[in-house]
Parts: sequence; C-alpha cells; structure tokens
Amino acid sequence: MPQSENLLAFAIIALGMVLTPGPNMVYLISRAICQGRTAGIISLAGVALGFVFYMLCAAFGITALVMAVPFAYDAIRFAGAIYLLWLAWQAVRPGGRSPFEVKDLAVDPPAKLFAMGFLTNLLNPKIAVMYLSLLPQFISPDAGGILGQALVLGTTQIMISIIVNLAIIVSAASIARFLVRRPSFASIQRWVMGTVLAGLAVRMATEARR
Repeated sequence: MPQSENLLAFAIIALGMVLTPGPNMVYLISRAICQGRTAGIISLAGVALGFVFYMLCAAFGITALVMAVPFAYDAIRFAGAIYLLWLAWQAVRPGGRSPFEVKDLAVDPPAKLFAMGFLTNLLNPKIAVMYLSLLPQFISPDAGGILGQALVLGTTQIMISIIVNLAIIVSAASIARFLVRRPSFASIQRWVMGTVLAGLAVRMATEARR
C-alpha cells in the first residue's frame, strides 16, 4: 500500500486533473448532450479502459524503465510541465472555450461509442503525463511492493475519474444551460481550471526526483 499521505496527495491531484478541460471532458460532454446520457456512459466505459491500459503499462515496468534513466525522466517531467502550462493558457486565453460548449457529433452505435471513448483517452497526452511523470513520484520503495503501490494509485485515479465524469455526464445538459444563462461562471471555471493546471505544472517541474 502507498503511504497514506502519498495516496491522499495523488487523489487530490487526480481530482484536479479530471476537473480540468481536456479531450476526455469535451468528448464526454458533447456525446452526452448530442446523443443522451446512455451514450455518454458507454463512451465513459471506453475512457475507463484507456485508464486501465495506462495503469497496467506503468505498473508493469514502463515507468520503472523511464525512471532508471535520469535524463529521460527529466525530459518527460519538463515536457509534461510545459504541456500542462500550454493547457492552462488554452483555458484562460482570450476567446478560450468552455468544455460545455458542445461539439456536434453524429449518432453512433454502442460499439463505436466505446471504441471512440477508448481511443480519445488513449491519445490524450494529459493521461500519459499523469502515469509517466506524476504517478512514480508518489511511490515509495519503503512502503512495500512497487507493483502494488502503482496498482492502488492507478485504481484510485480511475475511480475518481469515473465518479466525476459520470456526474458530469448526468448533469451535462443542465450545466450547459446554466452556463449559457450566466456566462461569468464559464469565465470563472476556465480561470480556476487554468490555475490548477499551472499549479500542477510548477509542481511537476520543481519536484525532486524520487
């Protein structure tokens, strides 16, 4: 088991990551509003499978391999920080979009919904950054088996993501209508998310290598 403080800190960061606008959020919200909650939930199942794929890759050695080469680890860490800063700028820049501004999507069958959710997450750089650069920093060799810690941390992130995204899918239409009537809330939401992303970027860039 990970140390309790590491598990709590990682859970807070996972919550901040899932609440920041990105490909997963935009796709799931658009799918739920355009095709209904059931379509959004099927898409979320595909997204969850993408999380499982990344978690297993990290747990079974890809992360360990990267960490064994200091220069490679630092390159990924700083690249991840730069990417998060870019996401923060996209959130707060003039004319930046809220994820609740719906993209028109065609009506697709369940199998395609699942596959598109999986691919959207698999090709999401933010998730790759989380598992390659963030997760290893919360694993302590003194706390027991590395594999077990990675699986617990990864499962925690997956559960947080599923719960938050499910809540967003169920209430997407209501939230979208609320933001249309109150545009100032959309601006506040973008600035909050931008601040969270920037904070994560600074933490990633300054965190000492474990």
